[in-house]
Amino acid sequence: MAWPPSLVTLPPMETQTKDGEGQGGDRRPIAARNTGFAHALAGWLIRRRASPNGISAAGMVAGLIAGLALAGTAWWPEAARPLWLAGALFIQLRLLANLMDGMVALGRGVASPVGELWNEVPDRVSDSAVLLGLGIAAGSPAWGLAASLAAMATAYIRTTGRAAGAPSDFRGPMAKQQRMALVTVLALWCAVTPLAWQAGLPLWALVAITALAGLTALRRLGGAATALRTRA
Repeated sequence: MAWPPSLVTLPPMETQTKDGEGQGGDRRPIAARNTGFAHALAGWLIRRRASPNGISAAGMVAGLIAGLALAGTAWWPEAARPLWLAGALFIQLRLLANLMDGMVALGRGVASPVGELWNEVPDRVSDSAVLLGLGIAAGSPAWGLAASLAAMATAYIRTTGRAAGAPSDFRGPMAKQQRMALVTVLALWCAVTPLAWQAGLPLWALVAITALAGLTALRRLGGAATALRTRA
């Protein structure tokens, strides 16, 4: 179904920003941003004068709920299946909010002096909540902590590199979208399969996230160093 262009008018994707940040290559490439559904939802929110920072806060709440749902699979095993489903749902709602805040800021033409904080801090809280919750679900809070620290390192290096003058680097192999996709698929799998088919999978997912997020952090660090040396 083709959505009418009047639902929301946005400039070309390469110039979209959130609160004035991220021109061109500094914006995270997200294919869903170009879909009719995304434009229709953004248009609906724009017409209701939704606050971009409020949307960011809602995404953080969704991330916290997702983390609690994942942890709840260990605390209330008799309710594990619906809790796995809830975890998957709220992870996706968190990502949807991450998409909408920038589109609404652009569509409304608003900027906030604290927009950069709202763009980054809720993401770090959400990532940590989801991965720590998965650690509890896996019976290994230590691996949940390791995965959350590795995920935080990828964002820290990206923002530090940008502050130093390098372009934002969203490369993987375990960027935010890949981390959340892996946890979502795992949660859906655990919601619908017998327990025998799930043995050890949450733990192995955390090991994979930790290792690949560590690799992602190193790649971004090398990319930032190269960019800064080139500019010198």
